[in-house]
Amino acid sequence: MKKLTSMIAVAGATLALAACGSADDASVDATADTVEMPADDALEPIVEEPVEDAAAVAEETDPADTAVDEATATEAADAAAVVADEAAAAAEAAEAAGASLDEVVDAAENAAEAVTE
Repeated sequence: MKKLTSMIAVAGATLALAACGSADDASVDATADTVEMPADDALEPIVEEPVEDAAAVAEETDPADTAVDEATATEAADAAAVVADEAAAAAEAAEAAGASLDEVVDAAENAAEAVTE
């Protein structure tokens, strides 16, 4: 009697599990999702032709209009040298204090912000 009851329970569970699935067409092969699926989508043929955006056309500029004068270039180079010196000093201080890499990066960023302000 116990075996008959357990066999009926197993058969019922099997039928319940089979009822949970759905397939409109049993002949359709099941395919698992893989990482190649997005790549396969990208390789589908392109149907639309590219169009020119007239508003996106860049205007020609004269290189003389965008050139930096010597005073500005020297000023920028001096500011970069100051930032490099402050970053080197911060790195040396951090090594001496045994600070972590994050603290060194924060000190360098603070020095760069101080120069740009």
